[in-house]
Amino acid sequence: MGSMPEAFANAGIQTSWTRLVRFIAVEDKKEHIGEPVNPDLDVGAALASRSSVEVREFLGSSVLDLGAQPTTKILSISQLLPPLSKSEIGTIRCIGLNYRKHAKEMNLELPNHPTLFFKPSTCLGAPNSPLVIPHQATDGQADYEAELAIVIGRAARNVSKENAMDYVLGYTCSNDVTARVHQFNGAQWSFGKGFDGFAPLGPCLVSAASISDPGEIELKTVLNGETMQYSLANDMIFSIAEIVAYLSQGTTLETGTVIMTGTPHGIGVSKVPKVFLKPGDDLRIVMSHGMGSLVTPVEYEPIPKQ
Repeated sequence: MGSMPEAFANAGIQTSWTRLVRFIAVEDKKEHIGEPVNPDLDVGAALASRSSVEVREFLGSSVLDLGAQPTTKILSISQLLPPLSKSEIGTIRCIGLNYRKHAKEMNLELPNHPTLFFKPSTCLGAPNSPLVIPHQATDGQADYEAELAIVIGRAARNVSKENAMDYVLGYTCSNDVTARVHQFNGAQWSFGKGFDGFAPLGPCLVSAASISDPGEIELKTVLNGETMQYSLANDMIFSIAEIVAYLSQGTTLETGTVIMTGTPHGIGVSKVPKVFLKPGDDLRIVMSHGMGSLVTPVEYEPIPKQ
C-alpha cells in the first residue's frame, strides 16, 4: 500500500472546467451541463435554502465530453440532476472497509486487498431530492455512509498504480445508503445496499486535475445539523490510484464508471445508541474542494396495504 502523496502524484485528466453540474434550467426547462458562476458557492446548500444558483452553460450534454467548452449563456438551476445518468454509469463499483478508523470501529483487521461489491444503476439518486427508504427497510435499519466517488474519464484496463490517475476525470459526493438487516442477512452485501435510490450522487463533479492531493479532501455526514462522520481522505487504506489499478486488472473500467471509495468511521450502526435514518431527517454528505453538500431529506415509503 503506497503512501497517499505518492499515489496522487498524477492529478488526473485535464479539463476545461473546475466543476460541473447537470441540471434542468429555470429558463427553458431543459437539461444542461455547466459550471457554477460563483466558484466558492456550496451549490447543494444554496438550493436547499432556496437561493438562486447561476450556472455558465457548457456546450454538450454530458460531463464525459472532454471537449466540452463554456458558452456566454448564464442559466439558473430549477432542478439538480446527478452528474451522470443511469445509462452513463452502468454498474457502480464500491469499495468496502477502506478507512483505517472505520475498520477499528468495526473491530476488523485491515484488508490485504480492496473489498469490492456492486450497486446497480437503479441505485442512482439525485442531489437535493428525497432519499426514499423502501418499506422493506423502514423498520429502523437504514444507515448513511459518506463516500468520495470517482468518475473514470477514459476506458481503463490493466493500468498501473503509477498511471492510474491519468484515467480519473473527477470527484463527487456519494452516499452508500445501506439497509443493515438485509446487508447482514447474507454473505454478499449488494442486496442490502442495492435498493432503488441508495446511491445519491452529486451535486458537483470536481475536476481531478484541479486537486493536487485528494488525500486532503474532507468528508462529513451531517444529520439534522450534527456531524456524524468526519475524516480526511488520507485515512484510506487503499488510495484512489491503487483502487483504479486493482479494479482495472483484466477488467475494463469504461468511461463513466463510478467508483465509491469507502466510508470513514462514524456510521450509524456503530454509534451507541445506534442511529438510523428517520422520515424528516435532514441528511447531508458534505465534502471540501468545491464538491459541497449532497442534500437528501429522508422519506419513508409507505407500507402497502394488504
